[in-house]
Amino acid sequence: MVVESEGYHALIEYFTEHLSLFERASKDSCSETVEDVVTDMIATNLMAVFSQNPDLEADFRFKLMQEADRVVEDLSEVLAGAWRCCPTNEQIAFLEDYIGLVKNLFDSAISLQEG
Repeated sequence: MVVESEGYHALIEYFTEHLSLFERASKDSCSETVEDVVTDMIATNLMAVFSQNPDLEADFRFKLMQEADRVVEDLSEVLAGAWRCCPTNEQIAFLEDYIGLVKNLFDSAISLQEG
């Protein structure tokens, strides 16, 4: 559905073009890791998708949750070196934009399913 789409593959390419952002970790001490930021953003965006589409069938919601889990898995693989590090502000901003684009793919999948 989402992670098998051409749009998602294009987003992966976009992400890899910006991997250099994650080559250096924040020097600040922090309580959040890149993993925490990613999982929180994915969860927040998925909850937004569900609240914007309250009539989704339970089976379809479950499929969307599985897809979101696969997105997190993909990001954990791509960001393995930075996954447990403190994110920089620049990294957080990039992740916000990227995950917003992923949410758009979820929105599109819902539109296709409803149409």
